[in-house]
This record gives sequence, structure tokens and C-alpha cells, in this order.
Amino acid sequence: AAGDNDYGQCDVSDWTDIVAVETEGSYTVGLCRDGTVVAAGDNDYGQCDVSDWTDIVAVETEGRYTVGLRRDGTVVATGYNKDGQCDVTGWTDIVAVKTGGCTVGLRRNGTVVATGNNEYGQCNVSDWTDNVAVSAGSFHTVGLRGDGTVVATGDNEYGECNVSDWTDIIAVYAGRYYTVGLCADGTVVATGDNRAGQCNVSDWTDIKMPYE
Repeated sequence: AAGDNDYGQCDVSDWTDIVAVETEGSYTVGLCRDGTVVAAGDNDYGQCDVSDWTDIVAVETEGRYTVGLRRDGTVVATGYNKDGQCDVTGWTDIVAVKTGGCTVGLRRNGTVVATGNNEYGQCNVSDWTDNVAVSAGSFHTVGLRGDGTVVATGDNEYGECNVSDWTDIIAVYAGRYYTVGLCADGTVVATGDNRAGQCNVSDWTDIKMPYE
């Protein structure tokens, strides 16, 4: 790791047998091959208190809290919980988790659960079905359906939820105020805040998922 190390977030040189890493500014989390988790950096809210986690297959970080997905489909979380973003006890049959302004879980049957800040309705996902992927932005949540269409809920001030006409999508990402979709033909679509040019993707071609 390289960069700002004010909180020790780059102190990872002794980590071994790591299969995935996540970082969120002031702290870093590593998933070990044996399903345990390590963390370094800012722990003011207990976001690095992961040493007793076991049987983890995926980890997500978001500023001040950390979420882990267990092999059995249950979820654990630690850290800042003012808005209930760590209230994942009782979640079952989860196959993917994402963190943003809220915590979102994708169930094996394609339904979605969410907990945390719902000021803009970003947790209103209880009626979503047939989803194969989810992504959580700061103020909105996006779901990718099995038929390649996309659903979104939450803040739409910049049009970040204007995805109803997207088709043939194979991956989605929800940013702070924007949404990006990868099409099956390798082109990319985007909607939302474009003040920094983050949606200027209309000429991208032959884009693939990692390791594809």
C-alpha cells in the first residue's frame, strides 16, 4: 500500500495469504484465504474490529463501517451504526453485499434487502425481484435484473436513477451522484452528475469485466 498513512492504513506489509482487499480512505481491510479478516488504520468506530470473523467470503467497507459475507449466506458488520447500516443480524441466504449510504444484500432468490440511511428512499428495495447484482451509492441503490434491465431507488437530483430504459446490461455501479452500466456488447452507459466528466463514456467500446 502507498499513500496517506496518518492512521496506519498502509501498514499491511506483514499481511499474507490475502485474496481480496477493500479500502475506504482511513483504513484497509483484507480477506484471508482461510476466511478470516485483517484490518489496519482508523478504528474510531470499531470498523477494524474484525479479528474474530471467520468463514468470510467477501468484505465491503464504507467510511466508518465494515461488512462481511459469510459462506453460509449470513452477514456480519462492525463500526458506525447511527443509521442502522450494521443491522444485518437475521439476514440469510445472501450471495452479495454492497455498502454505500446504506447496506444492501442480494439474496439467492433475486430479492434484495437493505438497511441504514433511508432519507432518500435508497432502502426501498423490498419489492425488487429477479436481481443478479446490486450496487449502493451514497444516496441511491441500483439493481441489475436477470433480463439485463436495471432498477434504481433513492435520490434522483442529478438523474442518477434514470435507468428504466437501459437494456442488455451485465454490470452496474452506483457512484455518489451517478450510475454506470456495462452493456453486453462492451459499450458503457451512464447517467447522473457529470460535473467532473464521470459520465462521458459514450465512446467507450470493448469494455469487459475483470478476468473476462
